[in-house]
Parts: sequence; structure tokens; C-alpha cells
Amino acid sequence: MDKIQNYINGNFHDPIQNEWLDNYCPASGEVYGQLPNSSKEDVENAYIAAKSAFPTWSQTTIEERSRILIKISELLEANLQGFAAAESKDNGKPISLAKAVDIPRAASNFRFFGNAITQFSSESHESVGQDAINYTLRQPIGVVGCISPWNLPLYLFTWKIAPAIAAGNCVVAKPSEITPMTAYLLGDICNEAGLPKGVLNIVHGLGTTTGQAIIEHSDIKAISFTGGTATGAHIAKIAAPMFKKLSLELGGKNPNIIFADCDYDAMLEISVRSSFSNQGQICLCGSRIFVELSIYEKFKKDFVEKVKDLKVGHPSKADTNIGALVSKQHLNKVLDYIAIAKKESATILCGGHKVNIKGFENGYYLEPTVIEVSTDECRINQEEVFGPVVTIMPFNTEDEVLQMANNVKYGLSATIWTNDLKRTMRMSNQIQAGIVWVNTWMLRDLRTPFGGVKASGIGREGGFEALRFFTEAKNVCIKY
Repeated sequence: MDKIQNYINGNFHDPIQNEWLDNYCPASGEVYGQLPNSSKEDVENAYIAAKSAFPTWSQTTIEERSRILIKISELLEANLQGFAAAESKDNGKPISLAKAVDIPRAASNFRFFGNAITQFSSESHESVGQDAINYTLRQPIGVVGCISPWNLPLYLFTWKIAPAIAAGNCVVAKPSEITPMTAYLLGDICNEAGLPKGVLNIVHGLGTTTGQAIIEHSDIKAISFTGGTATGAHIAKIAAPMFKKLSLELGGKNPNIIFADCDYDAMLEISVRSSFSNQGQICLCGSRIFVELSIYEKFKKDFVEKVKDLKVGHPSKADTNIGALVSKQHLNKVLDYIAIAKKESATILCGGHKVNIKGFENGYYLEPTVIEVSTDECRINQEEVFGPVVTIMPFNTEDEVLQMANNVKYGLSATIWTNDLKRTMRMSNQIQAGIVWVNTWMLRDLRTPFGGVKASGIGREGGFEALRFFTEAKNVCIKY
């Protein structure tokens, strides 16, 4: 049994109240370890360590901070195999995906922000005729809280903590209790890289206990959270009256809009990936597919054929395309949505059933599912399923599909497939989303702002946007 501990002040500790949670392997459905369910006392110890480290870390040179972050990235790359295996076992995703995307991106996050902090600059303004100059300082906030989700565990955990510590803050961080392993392993990497004690503190546990203790702590001055919209609303209710800075990256119900003039083969291949990558458990997956009527029947036939070719299997197998869903509870949620779609008179074109993998019959496996709907008003098209389930329906006009694309409470991302430049400009301008991809999907430049509108969150992550969030601006005016 793997026993995970909290990482506080550079050392590993059992939870003070000795409360533990079981850690399940999605591929087998079996308990393979335990993790702390940390209490307020554990969070307070993490805060004290962070507070004690802050004066020195905030005055550490940018060059030294950069050097340490880049060293962490190098150590993650050197330990790629072990981290990928741990991520796959903990999350259920194919190990090939963890090796190709999750762990390399986690390393890239540290490298990017290690370099970005050396280029992060403030502004100055000369007040001509008033014999004065204004300049802006960007100063670290102090102790900040970072709470990350289970779908891309190390990838999104490092997406938060790297800019926070690069900017000179100290961090109390909570990874998801469903996928804690790689965050736990990161502690040793940080020690080896020479990150000073107390700069990063990792406390494990439930959102209702550990997470709650972080967001309601009066001296943790900022919260960066990625997760569900309902949880984000709960955090905002607590944090806003305390005047904490908030960055909330929440849910998505993203449209994939396909026009007849697209590059069909590229569109088809990428649409399969954008629908089912990571078992559809990515907030950016295109879960609502709208296809221009003139190519709808061809697309439906070709898309379903390609989806049926996807192999559901144990995450450790090299030829597995679809691994296990993250938990039994989540699998049941997705199955419930498929049942709801049937009641709403939708047509299941393929999939929709649990899969039994020989030797791992208790694992959380589900066929990739394509559902044909006749209206965008149905629940399966309005609510976030977050699994290997997509809907398809035809449209006639640009105005019609634009209205349907925007007719949800979410606004994270959208994908548009067309070779019409004027249409591209019109659609990109009018679609309600924080990210619009045209003739591609998930092509990310870490310098660009990341986030959504409406119920998909507030604030932006990535690039200098993240460094601005994790700093406070102070203007200085000097009369000369």
C-alpha cells in the first residue's frame, strides 16, 4: 500500500488527526494506497511554514528563482517514466498520454515561468509638464492558495504553483484527493532542486475539509482554483467578503463547429481527439459537435466508424486509446447522463455501455459514446458531462449555429472548422468563449491568456496574466 504524506516545510508529515482516505486505482477499482485528510491544523502548519519562508523567498533574486524552477523542470524530465506511470495508475489515463502530454507539460510549466519571470516588467509614466514620474512595482502577495483538479493532475497543479513561486510568493497547495500521487512525488523533486523549505507546501485531503480550511484562512490572500462551477461559486462566496484575489477556471460545454468548406480529413481526425482525449475528461473537449447539413450524413458515418475503432483498455497498454474514468462515482455520473439522453429521445449512435477488461473487471471503463440530438435545448447539450460522450446535430446557417454555440451557461473554448476567412473573423468575434481555435484544437502557446467567460470562470491564467495575478501593483509617484 502506497502511503502519501503532506509536504510541509520541506519535510513529509502524517496528518495531525491521523485521518486517512483510501486512494483507488481506476484501472482495477482497487484501493492501492492512502492519503491524509488534512485538518485545519495541518493547513495552519503549512501556512506558518509558508509565512516564515516568505520574507527570504520574496527577496531572492529573480535569477535564483529562475534557476530553481528550471532545475525542477529538468528533474521532472529526467524522471518522466516514473511520473508518467504514477499518473496513469492514479488517474486511469493511458500511460502513453501521460508520457506524451501530462508530465512533459508539467516540466514545461516550470521552465516557462522560470524564464518568464526574468522578462516580467512593470511600467513607468513620465508626467510631462508636471515634473513627475510614476512607476509601478509588481510585488508578491505573500502566502497564496492553489487548488487543482483530478483530470490533469500534475499538469494543472504545476500550472498554478510555478507562476506563484516564480513571482516570489509562498504556496499552500491542495491537489485533488482523487489523484494525489504525482503532487506527492513532486516534493522530493523540489528538495533536490534546492527549493527552500516552506516555499511550497502540499496538503492532501477532501475539498470539504482541507480545501475549505485553505479558502477560509484569513491570511491566505489569494486563491487559484480549477474545478467544477458549483465549487467555484462556493469558493467565491467565502473568499469575496474576505477580499481575496480570485482566479477560477471552471467548467465548459464547448462547441465544435464544422462547416462544409473545412479540410475534411484533418477535421475528422482532430475531432475524434478533441472529443475523447483523456476519456473526454478535459475542460476543453469539444462535447457539442455541430455539422453543416450538406456534409452531416457523411460526417456522422465517418465519425462513428473512427470512434468505434478506438480501443478501450488498461492504461498501461501501449495500444490503449481510452483508459479508465477517474472514479466509480464519476463513471456512474456519466452513465446517468447517457440514460437522461435516451429519455430525451436522443439516439445513441455508438457506445454508451460499461466495458469489462479481462482481469480488471472492477475498473471504471466506458465505451466512447456518440449521441445524435435533435435540439440543443436537451440536458445532454446543456450540462457538463466530462466524460467520453459527445453529441452531434446538423445546422443550416451561420447565424443558427452561432446562436446554439452561445446558448449555454458556459464559455470556455470553441473550435471552428472553415477555410472562409471572413467567416472565421465573424465567428471568432461573436462566439462567447475565452479561447477560440480555428482549424485546430488544443494548440497551446503558454504565453497566451487562458480562461473562460460566463460560468466558465473569472480571471486568466498563463503567461504574464498569471504573474500579474500573483503580484500586487503599487504605483510610486515622484515629483522632481
